[in-house]
Amino acid sequence: MSKLQLFSAMKHFSFDQPLVLAMVSKNSKAELLPSELPLGPDSLKLIEAQLLVAKAKGKKFETHYLSIGKGVVCVGLGKVEEASTVQLENLRRASAIAARAFTNRDEAIFAIPTKNPEELEAVALGIGLGGYQFTKYKTKKEDLNNPLKIAKLAAKDNAENKKVLQKATILIDAVNRARDLVNTPPLDLVPNDFALLAKKQLSKNQIKVEVLNEKTLKAKGYGGIYAVGMGSVHPPRLVRAVYAPPKAKLHLALVGKGITFDTGGISLKPPGSMLTMKADMAGAAAVIQAISAIAELKLDIRVTAYAALAENMPSHTAQRPSDVIKMYGGKSVEVLNTDAEGRLVLADALVRAQEDKPDYLVNVATLTGAAAIALGKRTAGVMGNNEDLISEIIQAARAVGESMWPMPIPEEIRSGLDSEIADIANIPPSLSPAGGMLRGAAFLKDFVKDEIPWAHLDIAPNAFNDTGTYGYVVTGGTGVSVRTLVELATRLSQ
Repeated sequence: MSKLQLFSAMKHFSFDQPLVLAMVSKNSKAELLPSELPLGPDSLKLIEAQLLVAKAKGKKFETHYLSIGKGVVCVGLGKVEEASTVQLENLRRASAIAARAFTNRDEAIFAIPTKNPEELEAVALGIGLGGYQFTKYKTKKEDLNNPLKIAKLAAKDNAENKKVLQKATILIDAVNRARDLVNTPPLDLVPNDFALLAKKQLSKNQIKVEVLNEKTLKAKGYGGIYAVGMGSVHPPRLVRAVYAPPKAKLHLALVGKGITFDTGGISLKPPGSMLTMKADMAGAAAVIQAISAIAELKLDIRVTAYAALAENMPSHTAQRPSDVIKMYGGKSVEVLNTDAEGRLVLADALVRAQEDKPDYLVNVATLTGAAAIALGKRTAGVMGNNEDLISEIIQAARAVGESMWPMPIPEEIRSGLDSEIADIANIPPSLSPAGGMLRGAAFLKDFVKDEIPWAHLDIAPNAFNDTGTYGYVVTGGTGVSVRTLVELATRLSQ
C-alpha cells in the first residue's frame, strides 16, 4: 500500500510532482475545487484549459490525466450541490481511482479538499485500499504495475490530522491483511496455517489467543467443526482471541466462518462453483483482522473473536448426507447436505461464544449463494434476533461505505428445518431452495439464546470480487465487514 504523509501548503507550487485534484459538475462543465495547495492563477488557467479541451463534465469518478509537469489527475465528485457536503464514499472511491492512475510512481500529492477529519480519513482510505495488489505468486516482478509508493495529502500538518492518518493506516492494514488471507491459495492456508498466522499476528497486539486442535475439538464435543473437517488430511481448528482493556464496560463477541476450502464434501459442488471457494474463510479473516484493528485503536470495549476453521473435502473419512452429529452444547443435527457446512462450524462457535457472556454477538460468514441471488454481488445481508443491533450494524456499514441490507428470519422458515430423527436438519428435508439465505440464518438462530442480541452477516455476495475493480474494491478478496465491525465496536465503546 502507499505510505500516507501530510503535505503542508507551499507558497509557490510547481508541477515537479504528480498531482491529484478534484472537480465537480456545474452547469454541465467541470469546475475545480479549491484545496490546501496554493495554485497560482496561471496554473489554474492551464489546468482549466486542458479540462475544456478534454470536454470534462466533472461527473462522479470521471477521470482526466493532464500532461502538465509530472502529471495531473483530475477526478470528478459529481454535481456541485453535492460538493458542499461531499459524500464520504465518493471521496473514498475517487481517491482510489486517482491513486491507481499513478502506478509505478514514487510519490504524488493529493490535493482533494478535506474540510474535516472524516473527509481526510476517507481520502486516505481510498488511496490505501484502492492501491492494494496481491502479487505474492508473481515471478516477473518487473512486469507489474506497482502501487504508488508515497501519497502526500494536502492538509494541515497538525496533531489531529496525524491521528487521522494513523487510524486510517490501521484500518487499511487490517482490510488488506484480510484480503491477503482470502487471496492466498488453499494449499498454503489450511486450517492450522490460518490458526498459526492469527496467533502470531494477534499476540503482538497483546491479545490472548487460544487454539483448539482436532483432538481437543473432538474431546470437548465440537461436533460441527470436527465433522466438517474430518474428511480432510488437514484437520480443523478453533481460534479464540480475547482483547480485554481494563476500562471496558461492554463485551462484543465476533464469530467467523473459516472454511479454508469448500469442495462441498460428499455433496460435491460442480467445478465452476469451486473457483472462488478459497474465499469461504472470509468471515474468519474479517473477525481476526477486526479484533486486531480494535486493539491497535485501543477501543474501550472487550472483544472476543472466534475463527471456526475447517477444510471441507470428500474422502473415505468425510461426513455423509444423512449423518446425525452432536453439536457443542448437545443439540443434534441431521446433515442432509454436506455443502451446507458453514452453519455447522458457526453453530459450534456461537454456542461457545455465549459461554463468555457477551453483551452482543455477531457472526460473519460467506454462508449462502442465495444471498447473492437476493441482493446482487455488492450487498451483504444482515439478519438476527435484535432489531436495535441490526440497525446499529446497518448504520455502521453505511458510515464506512460497505453495502449491507436488513433481511428477515420469518417464523415459518424454521419449521422447514424440522428433522424426523434429530433436533434440526441443516437444510430442508424437502430440498427446497426457497429462501436459502433466510434458512441459513434460521438454522444459526436455533443455537443462540433469545436474551443475547445477535446478528448474522451473510457476506457471500461481496467477500470476493470477480467482476472487475470498482472504486477502492479491487479484484479478489475484498476484506468486506472489517471496517463495519470496527465501526460497530467504536460506537458501542462510546
